Amino acid sequence: MTEAESWLLEMRLFKVHPGTRDEFHRISEEGTIPMMRRYGINVLDFGPMLNDENGYFLLRAFRSEEERVEKSQAIYATAEWEENYDAPVTAMIADYRTAVIPATHALSPTLVGQPA
Repeated sequence: MTEAESWLLEMRLFKVHPGTRDEFHRISEEGTIPMMRRYGINVLDFGPMLNDENGYFLLRAFRSEEERVEKSQAIYATAEWEENYDAPVTAMIADYRTAVIPATHALSPTLVGQPA
């Protein structure tokens, strides 16, 4: 398997409690997304859904399922996450789903060379 073929996309779809999406976005934009990137997580895009006033998405890319699990578990176990984001973010989320899919051949080459 080539490097381009091994990338996975993780799409998280959040349903936040009514009236909290703007604050959820602010915390994401100013805090959690920059933190994820500092810890080596490749965040491709994030933001409010266009078709759901309480919906929010997070799209991340990983080189493998092992990397996805490892980096996700590591970031959520940090003192920075626990002290700054765990309680407020968790309180805003009513529900969420995670889909992990292979990156398409059209998208994969753009991911090659991304920081680990």
